[in-house]
Amino acid sequence: MTFRCDMLLTIRSLTKTFPGTKALDRVDFDLAAGEVHALLGENGAGKSTLIKCLTGAYERDEGVIALDGATVSPRSTSEAQELGIGTVYQEVNLLPNLTVAQNLTFGQEPTRFGMVDRRAQRRQAEAMLEGYGLDIDVGRDLSAYSVAIRQIIAIARAVALSGKVLILDEPTASLDAREVETLFDVVRGLRDRGLGIVFVSHFLDQVFELTDRVTVLRNGQKVTTERTADLDRVQLIEHMLGRALENEVVGHAKTHVAQDRPELLAFENFGRRGHVEPFDLTVGEGEVLGLAGLLGSGRTESAELMFGLAAAHSGGARDQSGALDLSSPRAAIAAGFGFAPEERKEDGIVADLSVRENIALALQARRGWARPVPRAEQLRLADEYIEKLDIRTSGPEQPIGDLSGGNQQKVVLARWLAMNPRFLILDEPTRGIDVGAHAEILRLIQQVTAQGMSILVISSELDELIAVADRVIVVRDRRHVAELTGSEITTDTIVRAIAAPGRDQAEASV
Repeated sequence: MTFRCDMLLTIRSLTKTFPGTKALDRVDFDLAAGEVHALLGENGAGKSTLIKCLTGAYERDEGVIALDGATVSPRSTSEAQELGIGTVYQEVNLLPNLTVAQNLTFGQEPTRFGMVDRRAQRRQAEAMLEGYGLDIDVGRDLSAYSVAIRQIIAIARAVALSGKVLILDEPTASLDAREVETLFDVVRGLRDRGLGIVFVSHFLDQVFELTDRVTVLRNGQKVTTERTADLDRVQLIEHMLGRALENEVVGHAKTHVAQDRPELLAFENFGRRGHVEPFDLTVGEGEVLGLAGLLGSGRTESAELMFGLAAAHSGGARDQSGALDLSSPRAAIAAGFGFAPEERKEDGIVADLSVRENIALALQARRGWARPVPRAEQLRLADEYIEKLDIRTSGPEQPIGDLSGGNQQKVVLARWLAMNPRFLILDEPTRGIDVGAHAEILRLIQQVTAQGMSILVISSELDELIAVADRVIVVRDRRHVAELTGSEITTDTIVRAIAAPGRDQAEASV
């Protein structure tokens, strides 16, 4: 096989299969020296799998990887580093209890008479940081420095160990605007030195500001590779979501007629630094509120803030009676809130417990552990919701881990319905479930809101939001940027709000 001589890195027909899933399906990818190349795609698109195959964390099933025109097959991350491929992740993989110098030289420490030469180590570390614009004491512990400085230190180490290809996986997720610009200056400097840089990010403004080319993956396949300058935002989002814009979506269940509802809750100047910028939001009684945006836009961060999983740095929430305590999930549950998280298996279920026990968890948390829910009441609730939600199980004592994904999701919903919350947050409630369970969950949302419950639905499926939502809030780059009601709730309008460039248009009407 021949490779393009003008490319530093070439990937051809990369394929990786896991049980029941083809994570990568004959993917091609090229990276030039002196280029910043964005790798984009929604959750499950294949970005992480491609990176892990490239860095030796996964063994590929098929395909070829070539570096400088020569075929390579890294079998570990250390072997990939020796070949010239380094990676820096969002969560910096350094040791905060060691000094900057120790982190930079870890595994490569200079020695004298069999001992680490501290002076030489310090000189080596200072040399590694030359050109990165940092004026820091390399003898201080890494923990003394900000996340942005740690990112730059991690980049300096990766470049020193590798020096050809640098993969930056969500490097700006925890940085503020000033820190992002500092990091971008570093990245541009590395590009000018001839490194090939793969930039993975959910922040489209940053993609258009920094990168030279964009490759989009969807469902394990490459959709397109184009020069960033030749793309507009709407085109890029269409590639990522796999749908063209339409003026109307036909056949959806909800008639979008704006209506006044009694106010149930209000969030005022509610935000957290590094998570989501302060927002104002009201929730009406019996309302379905949709939250739309790309993965990483701030949708889940908004939900976690509302449910007390992250503490707000500004503002607060109130209902008709006054201020609400949302300082923790326990406080949110006491206030009548429920939350079904996106990561069902990791955060939503307790796999070894029975269906009955999983359904009873939220009610038990609301009552407090000093007032245990009697077993007879647990069985009554389990039987009620197994029948009501058509949960396919051998019985209430079956471990929930044995159920299908769709039935696990129904149990998680049953848990919160059994508590009868006034405000229920559903983060990607239909992800990874079959068509039948998907329809049943959407019908359930409509049933419980008709009875007065208010629901916040976060979904990447725009048709799903259009089908159930009374209002849609669009989130972009950790900001609530648009509110759509009535006839505004269409695929076209939502995507254009997601795609609108820059902060200056954040408050503009869509």
